[in-house]
Amino acid sequence: MKYFVRSFSLVIAMVLFSSFRPSTACDYLGSNMGFVRDQTEKAIDKEDINQAHFYAYRALKAIEKSRKQLDNCGCTPATKLIEESLENLIMATRASTLDSTRILLTKALQKTKDSLKELKRHDLHEGEYENDTLVMNTVPEEERHNDLNEPLDPRSFQERIDESLRKYEISMNNVIATVDCKKARAFAQRIYENCEQKLLLENLSEEKKYYNLKTKEITENALNQLKDCTESWR
Repeated sequence: MKYFVRSFSLVIAMVLFSSFRPSTACDYLGSNMGFVRDQTEKAIDKEDINQAHFYAYRALKAIEKSRKQLDNCGCTPATKLIEESLENLIMATRASTLDSTRILLTKALQKTKDSLKELKRHDLHEGEYENDTLVMNTVPEEERHNDLNEPLDPRSFQERIDESLRKYEISMNNVIATVDCKKARAFAQRIYENCEQKLLLENLSEEKKYYNLKTKEITENALNQLKDCTESWR
């Protein structure tokens, strides 16, 4: 019986790992695709073809750097859309006129936006992790937590980072309330863009990925509150 309990606990621990990782990978992928969207929008707005190509190239490089997250996320609909976006971005960088560049960029932008929607709906998709999640959710609460050692909990460092970022969120709210709107927005924008760049690094540790992802989310909420300072903060 004791052997069974230990074996059962190990299975549940593996389920916890497998059901957690895809969601995190999809969050990282969503962050990177947000950067792709922003760079594509900048490319479309440019009146100079060389500048348009420059931002289109930044967008496609961001997709290429996201291959690991793309594989780990496992969202097939989003993957298909991202690949189509990449194809349009590549063609856009090779287009010889500004009009043709913008047509291809507009197609790429729509594919990118659609991929972000699919990533948000990822939990509804059928996939290799769906059954694992179902198993975990149907295990009685008492059995699920018994004999699980703390080091096996993949959420431990996330919880620590979440706690540390509560102070940052409070500080950011104070900035919004007390600092001139345009200055506060510029301050938050710098932090947001720094997080975007960090998340594109391929050798970033899981802890730093999570830290930058959550910092970016808090900062984006702040920027949304400060959007009246200008027509668009992107």
